[in-house]
Amino acid sequence: MRTPRYHIVSLGCAKNTVDSASMGHLLGKAGYSATGTPEGADVLVVNTCGFIGPAKEESLQTLRELARGKRPGQLLIAAGCLTQRYGAEVARQVAGIDGILGTRRWMDIVQVVEALRGGGPPEPVYHLPEAATVGVDEGDAPRAAVQGASAYLKIADGCRRPCAFCAIPLIKGTAVSRPLNAIMEEARRLQDQGVREIILIAQDTTDYGHDQGMKEGLAHLLDSLVREVPAIDWIRVMYAFPGYVTERLIETMASHPQILPYLDMPLQHGHPATLRRMRRPANLDWVHGTIRKMRLAMPELALRSTFIVGFPGEDEAEFQTLLDFVAGLRFDRLGAFTFSFEPGTASEPLGDPVPEAVKEERRGRLMELQQRISLEKNQEFVGQTLDVLVEGEGEGISLGRSYRDAPEIDGLVIIEGRLPIGEIVPVVINGALAYDLTGVAKVSKTIPAAAVG
Repeated sequence: MRTPRYHIVSLGCAKNTVDSASMGHLLGKAGYSATGTPEGADVLVVNTCGFIGPAKEESLQTLRELARGKRPGQLLIAAGCLTQRYGAEVARQVAGIDGILGTRRWMDIVQVVEALRGGGPPEPVYHLPEAATVGVDEGDAPRAAVQGASAYLKIADGCRRPCAFCAIPLIKGTAVSRPLNAIMEEARRLQDQGVREIILIAQDTTDYGHDQGMKEGLAHLLDSLVREVPAIDWIRVMYAFPGYVTERLIETMASHPQILPYLDMPLQHGHPATLRRMRRPANLDWVHGTIRKMRLAMPELALRSTFIVGFPGEDEAEFQTLLDFVAGLRFDRLGAFTFSFEPGTASEPLGDPVPEAVKEERRGRLMELQQRISLEKNQEFVGQTLDVLVEGEGEGISLGRSYRDAPEIDGLVIIEGRLPIGEIVPVVINGALAYDLTGVAKVSKTIPAAAVG
């Protein structure tokens, strides 16, 4: 008999990407093979995102498209964050879904598929068992997603923070850290595979180990990683929470060359009143002081942050304070979102009073300011040499990322000539764009075409 095949569409953040890779691994162990197209699959899985309104709509649209193209006997399973919270509503809005699987029990994917293939009822099969948190019975599935020479490594799941705008605790449950030894084993496996960069992810990496009674858990984890995987060139930290970037963590990052001088720390706003309504840390003196300490310890630090505009109650004065905050701190990278109303969150009683047009106009102004800052910061690198991880090539150029660039969300380095994919190459920067850099590799001879991946 032909080996059954599956196709997974992963939407949303890198944390979902890891869950998708883990589900794929479990399906592979159960005798299924992956296929790169929906047409060739017996089982279609959409790992949905439920974080904000546009992500929800993208998930529903993807499900509708796959449902319309289903052939007889093909199964469509909606999994992930959106189905965890709105499973019945998703099935109501998308005709043709066969199974519903929440994000807290992603590890039950084979169980759901086998139940459906055994001839389930005409209605969708719901697999949303009561589970307070994301399950830790991972079935030996790797909790990493390898993309080229980089890998996302999940160190925890869920979140215990009280942010008023965020539904993640409702979707995932409270924070659950993975055992340190399991993370180290995973990292060693990635090292053996030739991975050059490990990117640590969680809903809040700085909360790692709290549920296990650990103090300074992330710093301890980083110290352990440096010892355990010396051949990994880059270790990158994402999703730090304000107030939990400690002096110990800064010292750890600054003292190990493997750990990139890069930090993603979503601050969400720059006005204390807005932050208090968001139920976020509102001590801006701490923010200024901590960023100052980080930049003193790591002069080459690349700092990324994320902000929400149009939160209920944000008037022009509060928004102007946010602009002044961003102009003063001059982040290397910045993302901005308009407020998305989420029923059931602590912000629900505040409503959604800021008009969409005002939100979009403010987001445009914020990103225009950041574009100028980003260009000025990029121009400072002209004439310098940066190590670049090469990720692609074509039409006489190569594309890669420096330590300043996390995959998918930050900029690129555009390099003249063809370079080996997966290698880290010194590049002399000769030009700066708003978000990207251009350069020439510091090599003594042209790399033969046969050597290019």
